[in-house]
Amino acid sequence: MHFYKFIAQLWKRPKENLGELWKERLVQWRREPVTVRLEKPTRLDRARALGYKAKQGYIVVRQRVSKGGRQREKIRAGRRPKHFRRKKILALNYQVVAEKRAARKYPNCEVLNSYWVGEDGKSVWYEVILVDKNHPSILSDKRISWIAEPQHKGRVFRGLTSAGKKSRGLRRKGIGAEKIRPSLRAHKRRGTN
Repeated sequence: MHFYKFIAQLWKRPKENLGELWKERLVQWRREPVTVRLEKPTRLDRARALGYKAKQGYIVVRQRVSKGGRQREKIRAGRRPKHFRRKKILALNYQVVAEKRAARKYPNCEVLNSYWVGEDGKSVWYEVILVDKNHPSILSDKRISWIAEPQHKGRVFRGLTSAGKKSRGLRRKGIGAEKIRPSLRAHKRRGTN
């Protein structure tokens, strides 16, 4: 069996296959800060499949996101009747939230992609691949230099990553997906969300 295929097989059922290592990792990750920069990816097969290279200019960050709904702060002043709920409707998956938070922590980098690495009852962890768009080794590599072009600036905040496109419903097409393109805003939010 190929090395990367073997890693992928382990990560299909990590709780059963990794055993004690899985528990130890979750215990350690809970104690760590929300955003942690890593020397190398935890899931090498997934990282490489999503564009990671072990060279200068690539950064891997493990990002923790709390599970559950999002809530606005307490209403302390007058409010109009339409603004009744305190619950915040994000219409985003946890992965997009993780990517955005990592991008804010590293403003000189662009998010290339991300992948799931673990979860427990309270939190979900994702590893986010960031690219330093001004690094000489990135600019000289024709496979990744596109990310330094101006149209890709802030791509994670415009829903242009893989997870962002998924949360916008762009994996669907045909019947039932008429109001998704070009965007929900263009169709006055008459689509899925």
